[in-house]
Amino acid sequence: MAWITCDFYSETLQLSTGIEVFIPQAALMPYGSSSKLPVLYLLHGRGADQTEWMRRSSIERYAEDKGIALVMPGVGRSYYMDMASGPSYFTFLSEELPRLVQSFFPVSGRREDTFVAGISMGGYGAFKLAMSDPERYAAGASLSGGLDLASRAAGPGFQEHEIRTLFGSVDRLRGSRDDLLYLASEFAAYGGNKPMLYQCCGTEDFLYHDNQTFRRYADSLGIPMTYEEEPGGHEWGYWDRKIQRVLDWLPLP
Repeated sequence: MAWITCDFYSETLQLSTGIEVFIPQAALMPYGSSSKLPVLYLLHGRGADQTEWMRRSSIERYAEDKGIALVMPGVGRSYYMDMASGPSYFTFLSEELPRLVQSFFPVSGRREDTFVAGISMGGYGAFKLAMSDPERYAAGASLSGGLDLASRAAGPGFQEHEIRTLFGSVDRLRGSRDDLLYLASEFAAYGGNKPMLYQCCGTEDFLYHDNQTFRRYADSLGIPMTYEEEPGGHEWGYWDRKIQRVLDWLPLP
C-alpha cells in the first residue's frame, strides 16, 4: 500500500489544503497498468483532521485486502458545509476534490466505483454527499453520524459563535439542504439511481438518539438502508470494527 500526503492549493477554498491517500499497489500490477481503482472518500470527525483514520484504525490493512484506494480530506470543524462565514467546504468536496483526485491518482471516476463514508461529523458529511449527488456515489456510509444536526445545534452541543460561523442560525439550518432530514425528503423523491446507504451507531453512543431519529424518518420515506446497532460508544474500538463491515458491504467490482 502506498501512503501519499498530497498538499495543493484549492481554488474553491482559496487556501492551501491537503489530503492523505492510500493506493493499493498490488491492485495495479503489473506496474504501468492503466487500471483505475475504486475509491472510498473517508471523512474524519469533529475536532480531528485527515490523519485520523490512519492513526486510530487499521484502515490501511483493510483497504489493501479489498484493492480500494482511500482519499482522506481535512475540513477542520466545517461540518462539511459551505460555511456562512468561512470557506465553501461542501463545494470543494463535491466538485473540486473529485476532479483533482482523478487527475492526480489512478482512481476511477465512474459512479459504480465511487463511495463515501465517515464517522461522527464525517458520518453526517458522508450522507450529505451521497444524498446530494446520487449520480456520483454508488454507496454512502455513516458510522455514529451526527445526523439530526438541527436538533443538536439547538441544544448545548454548539457554541453560539460556531452556529453563526457554520450556518448563520439554527432557523436558517432547519429545512435547508444542510439539514439531513430535509435532504432525505428530496432524496426519497429522486427518480434516478440512488446510492446504497449504510448506517450504524452504538447503543451507548451520545448520538444514538440522533441516529434513531434519522432512521425512523428515512423508513417513513421508504428510503432503503442497511441499519445496524449493537453495544458500543463513540470510540475507535467500535469504528475500527464497523469500517471492516462497511468494506465488506460496499458493492466493489
